[in-house]
Amino acid sequence: MKKLLVLPAALLLSSAMAAPKISAQSIIVNPVQPDLSVSVWTDKNPDGTQIPNYKVDDKITLSVRPSQDAYIYLFNVDGTGKVDQLLPNRFASGTNFVKANTVKTFPAPGDQFTFDIAGPEGLNKVLVLASKTQLDLGDLSKFSSQQDQLATVNAKGQQQLAQALSIVVSPIPQNSWVSDTAFYNVVSKQVAQTGNVFVGTNVSGAVVYLNGQRLGDANQTYSAVRPGSYPLRITAPGYRDYATTITVRANATTNVNVEFSTVVTPAPAPAPVSNTAPVSIRSTVAGALIFVDGRQAGTIQNGGLDLNLTRGGHEIVLVAPGYNTFVNTYNVSQGGTITITPKR
Repeated sequence: MKKLLVLPAALLLSSAMAAPKISAQSIIVNPVQPDLSVSVWTDKNPDGTQIPNYKVDDKITLSVRPSQDAYIYLFNVDGTGKVDQLLPNRFASGTNFVKANTVKTFPAPGDQFTFDIAGPEGLNKVLVLASKTQLDLGDLSKFSSQQDQLATVNAKGQQQLAQALSIVVSPIPQNSWVSDTAFYNVVSKQVAQTGNVFVGTNVSGAVVYLNGQRLGDANQTYSAVRPGSYPLRITAPGYRDYATTITVRANATTNVNVEFSTVVTPAPAPAPVSNTAPVSIRSTVAGALIFVDGRQAGTIQNGGLDLNLTRGGHEIVLVAPGYNTFVNTYNVSQGGTITITPKR
């Protein structure tokens, strides 16, 4: 969890039309191109090209910048799925209206607290949502008391957060809101040296699996990988999987570039299997009535009656004047002929 140190006392904080889309990378994505844009980044990665590591007790600063005047909503999702609302808040700099192209930081310079890393270890995601109009977060978060500086969020994990925010933004025009996501790793204080893995492909939709675990989409760098040899598998829709073994070294980046060219031809769908079979009922009694499972199926004409029956057991009854009623059960599987000779 994260801890906010408020001078002189310490306060703990856990880290943390078309419908909006939920994405593993961006959490919530506007399905249309909005009129504004927004960026979010950490102090260790201002250009957004890496996933930085923060050790326990490190201090972290988060920054956002909208391209137009906007209301800014900032959330942190930690490695356990705990969600914290960072903006708006009740600290001195907690207002969430930001002028165009102005950088808003959390905590802001001059704030009487720091945002310190306190665990749990794992990947953290920081979501910023910018809106031209103020949003109603009443169903998502609330301040439990007048003393609370941060609102309590009732969503758990990025999936629930994305779904809740999708409802929040649904009443407003889609071109008036946009989101962005930044990532950072929380590592132990005595963290071992780690390396990076970059996987590039020539197709879209490729997914990377390292040591049997899904990392995410290709064409990006994955950080904080412990040194060692690992099996690597890359999948792409319509192509054969690519598999190899890579070696990760401390303080270095292992580059893997895959050119997919072998297209997988889907196997033809099996022919549908009929659930019925042809059955011919033969009898020398012309005009005899034939009943199947209690329902009249026809009469014997020209020595027989041809039927299509579902596979399985069926009760066959023959009724004719001057003859004893004939009753028997037959199991229909591949079809065939049933010959009935009733007694007088």
